[in-house]
Amino acid sequence: MAKRSTLQCGARTVSLSAPLVMGILNVTPDSFSDGGRYTNTDAAFAQAAKMAAEGAAFIDVGGESTRPGAALVSSQEELDRVLPVVERIHRELDVVISLDTSNPELMRAGAALGAGMINDVRALDREGAMQAAADSGLAVCLMHRQGEPQTMQQAPYYQDVVAEVRGYLARKLEACEQAGMARDRLVIDPGFGFGKNLTHNLTLMAHLRDLLALPAAMLIGVSRKSMVGDVLNKPVGGRLHGSTALAVLAAAQGAHIFRVHDVAPTVDALRMTAAVLSH
Repeated sequence: MAKRSTLQCGARTVSLSAPLVMGILNVTPDSFSDGGRYTNTDAAFAQAAKMAAEGAAFIDVGGESTRPGAALVSSQEELDRVLPVVERIHRELDVVISLDTSNPELMRAGAALGAGMINDVRALDREGAMQAAADSGLAVCLMHRQGEPQTMQQAPYYQDVVAEVRGYLARKLEACEQAGMARDRLVIDPGFGFGKNLTHNLTLMAHLRDLLALPAAMLIGVSRKSMVGDVLNKPVGGRLHGSTALAVLAAAQGAHIFRVHDVAPTVDALRMTAAVLSH
């Protein structure tokens, strides 16, 4: 398994010696779990401050929902939603700001306002995104997906989901390195729920070590997702315990960053996990 010690997030070097939590901040009206709650800048900042106080090392700010069936938004609308929040968080909180975006304009503008990471569910596929990410100096998270958010859950199919996800991420890492991004800037995300059914998701979770052999840190995003609901028969609001269990399983295999809605309980669970693993 490849060992990662640090992640370079712009001017900030982040230690990966213990699991880190990324708090989700959706400044959208239509995200699957908390859409509409943080569209006001003051409300968004208050939630960011709460998550930072609970132990989040990253705040992931997103202005376009990527839930199954989500509608696209214009570049300007996404900038208008995200940039005021980024600016205020950077000014007032000691956290790494992550830009949950595929938009090259937002990557550049967010970097100028103090963001430290780009979290792109499209893995820099949009025109201009690879160059914008390379120029930014920020850490970059590359997520695997099959299809686009509008249609990705209609009929996902793999012959070997672990091998195919690993191959895709390996190719993306190589492309980023060829574009001038150092390995200590790169993060991979298996993309749970993005063009994957329950069997695919469970198989990936059981074989994370195969993906962790790649030369990058790993981010896990399973919080409140349908794989938890499918197993436990729970609605979105009742998926905390299942989500936390998956975070612990991923941490035990060596994953580094955990993107979650429920920061405080996840921080506690991961600290306990890390204490045991260190012995």
